[in-house]
Amino acid sequence: MEQDWIWGLVGGAIIGSAAAVYLLVNGRIMGASGILGGLVDGSGRSAWLERAAFIVGLVLMPIAFVPLYEEVDTHLTDNMVAVVAAGLLVGIGTRIANGCTSGHGVCGISRLSLRGIVATVFYIFAGGVTIVLFRHILGVI
Repeated sequence: MEQDWIWGLVGGAIIGSAAAVYLLVNGRIMGASGILGGLVDGSGRSAWLERAAFIVGLVLMPIAFVPLYEEVDTHLTDNMVAVVAAGLLVGIGTRIANGCTSGHGVCGISRLSLRGIVATVFYIFAGGVTIVLFRHILGVI
C-alpha cells in the first residue's frame, strides 16, 4: 500500500498549525501572497523583518527536509516556459483574488469566511480546468 498520503497529512498539519500560531501571536492571517506583497509594494515596512523571515522559512524548510526523502517525483514538466508562465499567472491571480491558498484556503475556510470559501472553490475549479486544457487537450504539460 502506498503511504505517500502520510506526507500530505503531516504537511497539512504543519501548515494548519503554523497558520493558527501566526493568527494567535500576530492577530493576522498567514497569507503568503499578502506577506510577500507587503514586502514588494512597501506596505509592510513596519513588519518587514517578520515578513522576510516568513518568506525565507518558506524557501529553506523544504531544503531542510531533503534528507528525509529518497526520491521526489513532482511530475513537473521540463518545459521551463510553461513553468515560468504558470508562476507569473499564479502571482497575478493571487493579487487579483487578494489572497492565495494559505490565506483563503487554509485560514479563510478554517474561519468559515465566505470570501475564503468562494475564492478557494474558484481557484480549485480554475486549476482543474487548466490541467484538463493544458495537459489533456493541448499536451503542453
